[in-house]
Amino acid sequence: MNDRPRVGVPPGNVSDLLSLLDSRSDSLPKRLRQCAVFTRRHLHLIAVSTVSEMATASDVAPSVYMRFCQALGFSGYSEMQDLFRARVTEFRPNYEDRIANLHEDGGLGTGRLLADFAEAGHKSLIHMTNTVTSDGLDRIAEGMANARVVHLIGLRRALSVVSNMAYLFDQFDVPTNLHLGVGMLNATNAIQPGDVVFAVTFAPFSPETIRLAREAAVQGVTVYGLTDSERCPIFEFATDVLITREDEVAGFRAPCASIALTTALAVAVKATRRNS
Repeated sequence: MNDRPRVGVPPGNVSDLLSLLDSRSDSLPKRLRQCAVFTRRHLHLIAVSTVSEMATASDVAPSVYMRFCQALGFSGYSEMQDLFRARVTEFRPNYEDRIANLHEDGGLGTGRLLADFAEAGHKSLIHMTNTVTSDGLDRIAEGMANARVVHLIGLRRALSVVSNMAYLFDQFDVPTNLHLGVGMLNATNAIQPGDVVFAVTFAPFSPETIRLAREAAVQGVTVYGLTDSERCPIFEFATDVLITREDEVAGFRAPCASIALTTALAVAVKATRRNS
């Protein structure tokens, strides 16, 4: 059987797509079956990943992944992706499912886990250095350096990123306010004219982080952001937004690229303040 795309009507919703994947995966050619198996187990990645990223993760060429999408009846990857973008939060696997996937892959040994996370971190760092521009970093560093106070907002998985920044800024004597949302107190009134907000949120995006950052922007405060997807609502109001994507192991993501990027940013802020 060859890899020529199947011509037909594409699935109209995610449920139909899943049914099609389950019924046709075994009959697909080897490389397309690789795409089907990976896609079925990592549905949460479709909404926030490019076709090249999905192809790399499936260990095939982008052209093969495109043929896989066409074999399901889609005109291309974008048409399939549209089914998931409105429902990005629904397909993130829970922790039990992630551990179960590791069991199935035989990847629960500590040596294997360490190697897998090290490789994922390496891939994330390489992608970050190839996509983040120094111009964007320079603008954000200068804005933070000239701010009265830098407000750091990052909840859930982003907390480790902003906490590291807060520690560095404390050591650098940069006036900083780390917003934790404790007791549902978001400290909106603490953000004043002349301040800068740096908001960090990753898909499926923290509504608390988005809300507080948006409120600051409405007040005329400069907002910068860090996220992993162009679909993040922070693009609607932020002055500059950085993007880092963390490679994952069975749904688990270590924030290697995000911490490396924000550490560089914090050091750049200190250097800019010293030179001004």
